[in-house]
Amino acid sequence: MNYSNKQELTAAEGAVYYLFGATGDLARRKLFPALFSLYKEGKLAEDFAVVGLARRPRDNGQFRQDVYESIQEFCRYKAIDQELWSRFADHFVYMSLDIHNVDGFRELNRLSGELDQKFGINGNRLFYLALAPELFGPVSFNLRDGGLLESAGWHKLVIEKPFGYDLESARELNGQLSQVFKEEEVYRIDHYLGKEMVQNIQVLRFANQLFEPLWNKNHIANVQITLSETVGVEERGGYYDHSGALRDMGQNHILQMITMIAMEPPGRLHPESLRDEKVKVLRSLRQLGSSEEVRERVVRGQYRAGSSKGKELPGYRQEDKVDPESSTETYFAAKVYVDNFRWAGVPFYIRTGKRLPVKTTEVVIEFKNVPDNVLFAKRHELGPNLLVIRVNPMEGIYLKINAKRPGSDNEVQPVAMEFCQSCQIGINTPEAYELLLYDAARGDSTYFTRWDEVAAAWTFVDRIAAAWRENDGDLRSYAAGSWGPEEADRLLQQDGFFWWPVNGQAEDNVVWISGGGS
Repeated sequence: MNYSNKQELTAAEGAVYYLFGATGDLARRKLFPALFSLYKEGKLAEDFAVVGLARRPRDNGQFRQDVYESIQEFCRYKAIDQELWSRFADHFVYMSLDIHNVDGFRELNRLSGELDQKFGINGNRLFYLALAPELFGPVSFNLRDGGLLESAGWHKLVIEKPFGYDLESARELNGQLSQVFKEEEVYRIDHYLGKEMVQNIQVLRFANQLFEPLWNKNHIANVQITLSETVGVEERGGYYDHSGALRDMGQNHILQMITMIAMEPPGRLHPESLRDEKVKVLRSLRQLGSSEEVRERVVRGQYRAGSSKGKELPGYRQEDKVDPESSTETYFAAKVYVDNFRWAGVPFYIRTGKRLPVKTTEVVIEFKNVPDNVLFAKRHELGPNLLVIRVNPMEGIYLKINAKRPGSDNEVQPVAMEFCQSCQIGINTPEAYELLLYDAARGDSTYFTRWDEVAAAWTFVDRIAAAWRENDGDLRSYAAGSWGPEEADRLLQQDGFFWWPVNGQAEDNVVWISGGGS
């Protein structure tokens, strides 16, 4: 639910988009395709320009060829219409830039004035930093000192995760940015907040009287959030070995999904109201005050050699650029509590890891079961109702209920009613970066993280990381291709629960009723 009425497909206000790191993987896989999709759908009018910035030498022709190849490989639309492609490509220019040299920024400012005049842009400037976090501050200072923030229009800074390594480094980084940009000008991207089904959580809750009255401790037994990956660290070994699963996925993606599930209805239809409610959830997380509490409620794992689908897989310590003695976690699971009136006592089970059996992001809401000794429960072992929100790679929702088996004498069977959004929309589902770039250009900060959100998330995560430093021996091993350490199963078993199947792995005896494919 976007509080700026995303149904209006109006073009974003004209601006110059500065892509720092334009020769990198993020620009190639996500940013160029996102811009082309927005242009094709009329969400970018003709009054825009894109300046690619990196140290590598390129001329405009080479840069536009890079953009073309990116679109052909990764975009949901292909550049088949040559007239459309030519118009789009004409908006792209490239400049080789040493980001530590302010003179280069002054030259960039002169180029910006030319682009403003050529495309009729009123000085609006959006700076996208697809760079390492330690470069955010120096680039911001040079944008200011190079005169790029003196234009008549608005100025926005879009930055990628990770936002710091811990709370201390995040505060230092935020202090640098705040010397140049106001908080409302900073857009911190967590691309999971741009995913359609994550945004759909708000609509599901607040637009359906069926769910919101039940969305509390009186009716929900537990919540399970799974972000699993089949890949290892691939070429990111150097970065990942200094980050780990907790910082790479837990501090941002998982905690953001918890806030979307657990937040109260916003008091008004405004981005800041929604973000206020998310911060309240993060501040209500039960802090882990001791190493013993962390040991009881958090499982930390690292994959060893294993196999999947007949393919032998190396262990984490055998991966390229990884320390052979590394104690970095590639998996973690935890039992989290939100200590407020709505959720008191309801466990949120979270898990994420690499080299797991399937790639998926899912949220499972398990409702409390009917009493054991009434009506059908006396004769049947009834399973609980489930609401499952599939975020990735398939998008959709399913609801599992109990129903009478046709032709039987009141025999009960589980039935799953499914809405498959991916089946309905197919490959034309908007990508997260499209939605977020469009929102940033329009000044809609609903699905970007505010500084106090970042600080509250680091406060929670830092306590876990500190306990792990004290108890390095708590690192568990799991075979690549498995579902992680056995201790993660015991987190739920001790409470009488278990991890529900994910990624369409149907349970036995469930009848599926699908919808959404029109």
